[in-house]
Parts: sequence; C-alpha cells; structure tokens
Amino acid sequence: PPRAPPPQAQPAPPPPAPAQTPLWMTLDPQQRVIMRPKVGVGVFITSPKHHPGAILVGARTDSDASVIWALPGGHLEYAEDWIACAAREVQEQTGLTATNIRFATLDNSIETSHDYHYVVIFCICDVDSEPVNKEPDKIQHWQWAVWDSPEFDSMPLFAGLHNVRSAGYHPFKTNGQMLPVLPPHGALSW
Repeated sequence: PPRAPPPQAQPAPPPPAPAQTPLWMTLDPQQRVIMRPKVGVGVFITSPKHHPGAILVGARTDSDASVIWALPGGHLEYAEDWIACAAREVQEQTGLTATNIRFATLDNSIETSHDYHYVVIFCICDVDSEPVNKEPDKIQHWQWAVWDSPEFDSMPLFAGLHNVRSAGYHPFKTNGQMLPVLPPHGALSW
C-alpha cells in the first residue's frame, strides 16, 4: 500500500500584538490635567399626563450649522449635587420646575478627534407644564419626541444621548434596575 505523506509542519502562530498604550499615558502630566474629562448632567424630561412616552429635546445648531437634538443639561459645578444640577439646568434652559428627579444612566462619551471627553450623568424627571426657550442663542426650540417612534430614530442626536440610546437605555422601561459593569467607554445600559 502507498505510504501517507509525512505530516506538514504547521506554521507558528503569529506573536501576540503588543499592548496598546492608553492615550492618556502618552500625555505629559500638564496635558493630563488640561485634558481631564469634564462632567455633564443630561436630563430626560417626561410629562406623563400631557406627553406619555415622550421626552423633551431641543434643536441645537451644531458647529456646521446643522441641527442636532439634545436633552436639557450642562456642566456639573464644583461641589454641586447632580440632582441639584439637573433641577438648575432644567429651570435655566426651559423654565420648567422638575419633580421626581432621579438617576437614569451614565455615559463615558469620548471623541478624541475633537478633544472631547465627558462623563455624562443622566437624570430623569417629570414636569406638568410646557417649556419656554430661555436660551435661544443655544437652542432653536424645544419639542416633545416619542421615544419609540420612527421619527426619533431618524433624529441626529447629541453624542451622549446617541450613546445611551444605542446602548439600549429606555427612559420608560429601565427605572430602578441595578447597574452593570461600566464598559471601557461608551454608554452604560441595563
């Protein structure tokens, strides 16, 4: 009988890729301080009686003059509680008095190409009246948008809002659940 050919030697596996140095470790100490993430607070405003299933979003003019939709919110100030920040930002931007303010979700929003890094704490609250545009230099107008509508899916969203929506956060279905492990960057959802 014919002999079987000798076994072929298998090529050696490629060497493991070198571990990539995190971007922050490539910065000098002064740059690290300058480039530290900022902390923002975004607020999902709901109006269960008047706009069930909807949240309030504002039409912001982006740097290229396009419209991008965002929640009310802003920077967390030094020594400020994030619930107090949520109430303040809602009042300053919409004239609304927020009630039942509570933690919603979290996003670690990173866009290194724009030197943008925010940790955004999202809160959710209820209101009983309609918004007034108190910052027309930043927001063209406010409108109620139904979260589960096809129209909402087609709206260009501000980074943090886009991230939490893409990660599966749902303001009307995810209250009170335990937090999962935070991914290296991006939205936290459960």
